[in-house]
Amino acid sequence: MSIAVAGSPRELQSTLPSVEDIVAVDVAVVIPAFNEDGAVGPTVDRVRSAMLNTPYTFDIIVVDDGSTDDTAEQAEQHGARVIRVGENRGYGAALKAGIRQSRSEYVLITDGDGTYPPERMPDLLAAADDADMVVGARSFSDKSVPHKRRIAKWFLGRLASHLAARRIPDLNSGLRFMKRAVLLQYLHILPSGFSFTTTITLAMLCNNYRVKYLPIECAPRVGASKLRPKEFYAFIMLVLRTVVLFNPLRIFLPVGAALFLIGLGKFIYDLFLWNLSETAVMAFLAAIIIWCVGLLADMIARLQLTPR
Repeated sequence: MSIAVAGSPRELQSTLPSVEDIVAVDVAVVIPAFNEDGAVGPTVDRVRSAMLNTPYTFDIIVVDDGSTDDTAEQAEQHGARVIRVGENRGYGAALKAGIRQSRSEYVLITDGDGTYPPERMPDLLAAADDADMVVGARSFSDKSVPHKRRIAKWFLGRLASHLAARRIPDLNSGLRFMKRAVLLQYLHILPSGFSFTTTITLAMLCNNYRVKYLPIECAPRVGASKLRPKEFYAFIMLVLRTVVLFNPLRIFLPVGAALFLIGLGKFIYDLFLWNLSETAVMAFLAAIIIWCVGLLADMIARLQLTPR
């Protein structure tokens, strides 16, 4: 089955079938794919074989994100339900299109490039009883992660773990199980790019949802990576924005404390000179202002963004 989707969000909604017309299943497996005709077919076969080893009914959905090759045709030939996006709109946008065009209690996502092991999907589902999200976590030395990106990945993981106050073994793994009801609460804020997985990880951790990590081993991807070095800066800004959105005090309190300590040190120095400087006063005022902004942001986050 193939569903053609126009490029703009408004056109997309007008051309898609009603969700009520889609068969309800236990698990929707959503696979975003962009120019993956060499890998998407075998990936669909491996996903089907893995899911047949579970007691769950399932739907395999490949979202063809504006591919210029035979990605959609290959996915269809291997039995997946295909959603065709008219233009390349991004990894996150493809995932959201697939999630919206499914009816299920759970959502599983994986990549179409043959990197992640679908054979571990039964393990993720087995761990789902007492978790809202289960993530297949790659190790630092995993061969699917290029050497030139490992330091950046380590740094981002450490930064996110500190800001979320929770150890995060793999910040942006593309193999994960999620409860649909929880996922839908955040779907409107999840970005259209590669940072989809990073954002949903931080959103769930900052709101105290139960997140589990299962170690996995990945294979080298088939074809060229779509991730570019410039994404590193974007990922850092994303981590900061997401934590400010859900747990702003994790950022505002330390920044205010640093300014307060600078002001205190300068004030003590000024006492020996018997001359209160503008630097000490400004540092104290800046600390108070930042703390007040942080408290206001925390109040807004708890009233408006935290699910009830």
